[in-house]
Amino acid sequence: MSGKPGVSGTPVIEPGATIGVLGGGQLGRMMALAGSHLGYRFVAMDPTPDAPCGQVASQIVARYDDQAAARELAERADVITYEFENVDAGVAALLEEASYVPQGSRLLYTTQHRLREKRAIEAAGVKVAPYAEIGSEEELRAAVARLGLPAVLKTATGGYDGKGQWVIRGEDEITPAYAELSRAGTELVLEQFVPFVKELSVIAARSPRGEIKTFPVAENIHVDNILHVSIVPARVEEQVQREAERLAARIAEGLEAVGLLAVEMFLTAGGELFVNELAPRPHNSGHYTMEACTTSQFEQHVRAICNLPLGPVELLTPVVMVNVLGEHLEGVRKAVAAGRWFDGDEGATGFTAIPKVHLYGKHGAAPKRKMGHINLICRNVEDGLRWIEQTNIWRNERK
Repeated sequence: MSGKPGVSGTPVIEPGATIGVLGGGQLGRMMALAGSHLGYRFVAMDPTPDAPCGQVASQIVARYDDQAAARELAERADVITYEFENVDAGVAALLEEASYVPQGSRLLYTTQHRLREKRAIEAAGVKVAPYAEIGSEEELRAAVARLGLPAVLKTATGGYDGKGQWVIRGEDEITPAYAELSRAGTELVLEQFVPFVKELSVIAARSPRGEIKTFPVAENIHVDNILHVSIVPARVEEQVQREAERLAARIAEGLEAVGLLAVEMFLTAGGELFVNELAPRPHNSGHYTMEACTTSQFEQHVRAICNLPLGPVELLTPVVMVNVLGEHLEGVRKAVAAGRWFDGDEGATGFTAIPKVHLYGKHGAAPKRKMGHINLICRNVEDGLRWIEQTNIWRNERK
């Protein structure tokens, strides 16, 4: 490991060093693009040849549990980070021993498991929705009676984008829900359904020296449990925004996170905030920062893991981020190729919004698969939302 001591003896990994990334998807790709501007080199480890990150950085093509490949990553990198949570425990331990992994494995251990995550959030003094650990169908019935319906049954590990969960709306769904999710062989958790009016998220960054900064709050709209749009500034009161940022910073401090920590929250009609999930990495709902903030989430993550001073996080312009899924990709490619979104006036929609297109270079545009995103720089977020409606590319999406 190269670097010089920073605050409290924590090393500073200076520009020119090599950053290893466990995972070669779009988050690693955008991290490498942002970090290369600071002079860092990148090497990714991913089983998919020509992975998105591998297209812009060196790549070790190997399974995530391949310990020989992990040793090679450790030898080639001055500092190692990850772009997804489900890191093999053996590889994580090996990398910590053989290289410098400032994020460590403790936060991964916590966020990989919903029950551990909820307990850690509560320990930081932040509210989560009432929940119960479920080990049998009988325990599920008792928890339903106590927490009420609707309620959400989730696997404790492995779920994302709506996978590994079942919204139980009636008692007749208890048996099939338990039968379906218990097949995963992991613990289950039942969460009381929070009647929220908004879904919000905050990306917090923390460095080894203890510096913390939070990006502006995003308002998120999901369709079929997949993020559709992020709206910034969020259409909530200023005091709610400040409280959401405060809670995210409190959790980052309590968990001693290094790098980025995405904190997803529910806002109720009464103004209460409940934390839903954490992600210890760059996050889909933070993509808006790439053009709309003084520092992007990806540059901030690089700064944090390398123990550089964190960058400023001011919002420069209203922005709406819209995901490009597999079913949207052809329409987006044709529009970009034809230049019809960039005709020098207010565009094909008649609303002022400047689209900044980011495609990830993934092979195989399957429906519901995230293939890219577009940041809409606009005068106000309503213009950005109308732009999305008028393109007809996202015409089947609900809002």
